[in-house]
Amino acid sequence: MGSRKVPWRDLPRLWLILGTLVPLVVSFVRDRRRWLWFGAPVPRSMAFHERRATTIVRDLAALGPTFVKLAQIFASRADLIPEPYLHALSTLTDRVPPVPWRDIEATLTRSWGAPPDQVVQALDRTPIAAGSLGQVHRARYDGREVVVKVLRPGVEPVVDRDVRLSRAIVDAVYARWPHVHVLGFRVVLDEFDRHVREEMDFEREAMQCLRMRERFADEPRLRIPRVETALTRREVLVLEYLEGTRIDRLDAQIARGEVRAAVLTEILIETYARMMLRDGAFHADPHPGNLLVDRQGRLVLLDFGMVIDVPVHTRKALFETILAAIRRDAAGTAKGFFDLGMVAPGTSPDTMTDLVATLLDIAYSETATVERARVVADRVMRELFNWPIILPGELVYFARTAALIEGIGARYDRHFNSIRVASPVMLRLRSELLAALLGDNGTREPLVTWAATLGALAGTAYTVVKRWWPLGGAASNTERDTRNAPKRRDASTGTAHATGSSG
Repeated sequence: MGSRKVPWRDLPRLWLILGTLVPLVVSFVRDRRRWLWFGAPVPRSMAFHERRATTIVRDLAALGPTFVKLAQIFASRADLIPEPYLHALSTLTDRVPPVPWRDIEATLTRSWGAPPDQVVQALDRTPIAAGSLGQVHRARYDGREVVVKVLRPGVEPVVDRDVRLSRAIVDAVYARWPHVHVLGFRVVLDEFDRHVREEMDFEREAMQCLRMRERFADEPRLRIPRVETALTRREVLVLEYLEGTRIDRLDAQIARGEVRAAVLTEILIETYARMMLRDGAFHADPHPGNLLVDRQGRLVLLDFGMVIDVPVHTRKALFETILAAIRRDAAGTAKGFFDLGMVAPGTSPDTMTDLVATLLDIAYSETATVERARVVADRVMRELFNWPIILPGELVYFARTAALIEGIGARYDRHFNSIRVASPVMLRLRSELLAALLGDNGTREPLVTWAATLGALAGTAYTVVKRWWPLGGAASNTERDTRNAPKRRDASTGTAHATGSSG
């Protein structure tokens, strides 16, 4: 691999990466073969797995911003990473050391053409957030509270080099071990490489933030920060300062009745369904630091550095797959997985249909012992690591959102079931989504596609009515929460503010 694919100047970094990762790989191999090539598996306790997960987090953080950012993506990939490693990787979001102020000040002076204190007022030298790619400081501009997001100095060549070396390592491994998991790692790397450069262009992020504000201007339950375009540069982004509580730290507000968990998850699902399926512009970095809830219970969406454009054909296939899952059509859902390119080459359609049927049975379990269904679901999620699933292109990031929504829902409701919550939301949005996918793009579908789609919706409606009104008119908890929620307030009112994320 080495000298033919890696420039000599990158060899020291390559050896550092290999020196960090190889011992971990050897440790994982010994889980199956004591002497690597032969022997019984080495016994591993849960405590051992937790210690090893902590070691992985520490070592990845030491390797720098590229590996921290990659870890954030892998933290949602149950098809590639088992527990407890998924949870450990998710903690890397908050473990990035800040950049010294003198380096931040130099970037601001170069970008603005003047010392920062001459451009903004009350600029706090201590960051309120430090991420793998950027760092956020609070300030005031023209009497408005703002946040100043600054690109980490020197991060771009570091990311370029590390992605190039990581791809060389994965390619070398795949050439000798062409396994579906190695291929999955390569897909993630390719998608990361495609979009991380966009994320380091703050002028592009400002444009995407403006775009999202325009598309959701009529949604009073959602807040998106205003952009200070006069101060925004490629390495500097200045946004309205919004205040709120991280979406994974709402226990006190929920206990006091200030926030309804069921309504919150519905807003999440509805917002991301509109992004992914209606607009084709998808906020692809939905970790809890980028999702807040303000004092009025509104969702605050931050950090638009990674916004993915989703082509119409992918949106259509995803919509049809979701409808098939809602109406418990295992064969149709499995076909959707194939159409979306999610299934490893050589996988039998019957095998995929059986796997999907298992998941749908769990999702729609009508047993009185909901806890038993949750135990079975947990087992299936553990087994997902061994399933023939590959998430291509945009679906890598869609999976992050699905994992976030599942995690938030389960955090506040131990009986949470994402499909049951999503079903009425998708029915409510059906006209809007059908217009975007089948009518407004200039390529209206044949009548047979319309009939099939409307038939799917009819089947979905029957399923939802049957399950949500089993006693002749008793509404679901989610429906009651929605109906009893406070009336929506216009997003332009109120004085709530929220801290920004740094990427």
